[in-house]
Amino acid sequence: MKDNLYCVIMAGGTANRLWPVSRNSRPKQFLPADIFGDSFLRTTYERFLKVVPKENILVVTLGRFADMVRQEIPELSPENLMLEPYGRQTAPCIAYSTYKILKRNPDAIVLTTPSDQEIDDEEAFIEDMKELLGHAAAYPVLMTLGITPRDPETSYGYIQVAGKRSDENRESAVKVKTFVEKPDRTLAEVFCKSGEFFWNSGIFAWRASVIKEELEKYTPEIVSLFEGWEDALDTDKETSFLEKAYSGCQKLSIDYGVMEKTSIAWLYPGHFSWKDLDTWGAVYRYAPEKDKDGNVVIARKSLTQDNKDTMIFSTDKKKVYAVKGLKGFLVVDTEDALLICPCDDKESKDLISGLAMPGFEEFR
Repeated sequence: MKDNLYCVIMAGGTANRLWPVSRNSRPKQFLPADIFGDSFLRTTYERFLKVVPKENILVVTLGRFADMVRQEIPELSPENLMLEPYGRQTAPCIAYSTYKILKRNPDAIVLTTPSDQEIDDEEAFIEDMKELLGHAAAYPVLMTLGITPRDPETSYGYIQVAGKRSDENRESAVKVKTFVEKPDRTLAEVFCKSGEFFWNSGIFAWRASVIKEELEKYTPEIVSLFEGWEDALDTDKETSFLEKAYSGCQKLSIDYGVMEKTSIAWLYPGHFSWKDLDTWGAVYRYAPEKDKDGNVVIARKSLTQDNKDTMIFSTDKKKVYAVKGLKGFLVVDTEDALLICPCDDKESKDLISGLAMPGFEEFR
């Protein structure tokens, strides 16, 4: 069975919610080692080496990020680096990778994962991945991995299952009832208390043949653009084929396109600590070391007084930071940009969105 196991790492995202550290030209998954340790992409790759054979790990990214992927994973075989011409979210990405794998192995069982998550308990994670693959191998289902909510987090999507979480079903798969987009605080609190909801990890497992059928059923507008994939993929026609397919392809997530509509979605509950550090608010909340006033300082040298619930983050190795009297603020300093705003995901998102205006192109 091991030869039939595959992993697709989706590494094409360009979101810059961790601006100014992440940029459109170097998004979060490629952040250099001196900021977050090993890059998220490299860490994800090494993690899944313990689950599937090395030769069966594929990375999907945008064409302009190809060199960065090669730099992070030099041992990745060229045929396993899949280059999308344009970003079209996860449904087209999964369609592309599904056809690519099916051409190589019609019996493939595939794990599909984001490239930028943080996992604390790796041993438990690996065991859960094996369970997820086992369910996908045994049954014609679309498996997703759910995370038991620790708090009413508003920056994650949620998945409702049929029946409450309990000691009896903590070790088994549960049928999915519905997917829910990021809720407000009040609704998130209701979700957490109900015992019916999990955080949406974005990690999936399925037989390639099963997801192919569900894509055909629920996203025919995408599938039609990939007609002729059998002759084009893994040949010298692939680049021009993808250019044409993606040019006419809408942006669509796999959650909205398939998972919210299918009748064969099941969830396996994860048994590890999971974080999606996609905002500065999340980086602050999950920072391992806060002082007695709730402050986080990640900088070479600092002099701070009378601050509370504030984060100072710097990539500059020369400066000293003297900060006094901030309450609930975020200070992020890089070589060419300085961000100062309330340490709140909505506030920082609203501010950073201004980078789309003319005149800020070099800083995006």
